[in-house]
Amino acid sequence: MADLMEEVLTVSQLNDYIKGVLQYDPNLQQVLVQGEVSNYYCHYASGHVYFTLKDEDTQLKAVMFNRVKEKVEFELEDGMEVVLEGQITVYPPRGEYQIQVSDVQPKGTGALHIAFEQLKKKLEKEGLFKEQHKRELPEIPQKIGVITSPTGAAIRDIISVVKRRFTNVSLLIAPATVQGDNAEPTLLRGLELLNDQFDVDVIIIGRGGGSLEDLWAFNKEKLARAIFNSKTPVISAVGHETDYTISDFVADLRAPTPSAAAELVVSDRQELKKYLQRLINNLNAAINNKLEQEEQRLDNLISKSAFRLFPDRINENAQKIDDLAQRLDKNMTNLLAAKEDKLEAVIGKLDSLSPLHTLGRGYSLTRRVDNEEKVKSITEVEVGNEVEVIVQDGELICEVKDIKQENEFE
Repeated sequence: MADLMEEVLTVSQLNDYIKGVLQYDPNLQQVLVQGEVSNYYCHYASGHVYFTLKDEDTQLKAVMFNRVKEKVEFELEDGMEVVLEGQITVYPPRGEYQIQVSDVQPKGTGALHIAFEQLKKKLEKEGLFKEQHKRELPEIPQKIGVITSPTGAAIRDIISVVKRRFTNVSLLIAPATVQGDNAEPTLLRGLELLNDQFDVDVIIIGRGGGSLEDLWAFNKEKLARAIFNSKTPVISAVGHETDYTISDFVADLRAPTPSAAAELVVSDRQELKKYLQRLINNLNAAINNKLEQEEQRLDNLISKSAFRLFPDRINENAQKIDDLAQRLDKNMTNLLAAKEDKLEAVIGKLDSLSPLHTLGRGYSLTRRVDNEEKVKSITEVEVGNEVEVIVQDGELICEVKDIKQENEFE
């Protein structure tokens, strides 16, 4: 140290030296420090987090890189009491020493509990829990999708309830891991498959009971949003009756257990038959009551004097109809006769103008044989052409021997 102090150092050299001393001090390589979070900032594109840890008298700069932040289940907030684990280092550009965080735990309340409350508050503020978004479940579903472990007690309970209540219902199971770090992706995949590739009427997602850690996959934000955005109604059935998860709040219906979910969505066959029979009985009773009322009403009408005069009115109107029919027939006959006379007059006029009438008076019509064009002038034929001469009772095929101009006839 004496040799170092005899040299003139740059600021960078001194900071680097101090950094080396701190980083290689075994007492500072892994420390636990307690304090209150302040000046929390996490808006860098890198995802790194910077804040200050303080107590009543002093403060310590802290940095938590993104790779560590992603493993922390809850979000740090200003004013939160925490215990940090990390290494003391120096950031040379500012000449500041800091703790480089490797883990963080809340003081007192557990990290998972804080994360649960934070996410619940966030989604509730966005309106994902509102009753207006909850969809009605089908009265009698034909196909039910189930997302759970294929080997767990939950699926056995659901199958048992369905067999007992309504055997005609189909179950489509989307196998998923329901515990641990790999659980959330399999739950998301199950929702995607049942929504996009299979025509199910309702989806049950869940598992049996367990600790908060065991049920944590059902408290994830991605899964909560996927349940909220599901095209098919979703029942969340996670844990025991006293267990609540974020999935319960966003689902269309929360069931305390998987077997309770099956009972909620699958009608009891015997109860349904009894209900339908009651409807039939009520309908028959209503029909009979209506018939009795109408019969009584008809009897009352028949008993009145006005009703007894009704047949006379019918006969009178029938006679009027006969009179009207006779008058209509006479008018139609006269009208048709007038129309026939008018039609014959028109036919006579048309006949006088008909070409056939003209032919009958000794005239003829000439046209060329080769193109059937009418010959209206001597310029339209030549000597040797064949022409067709149409007279009243037939046709003559002639050959032009000579052509004379009009003045040649004078």
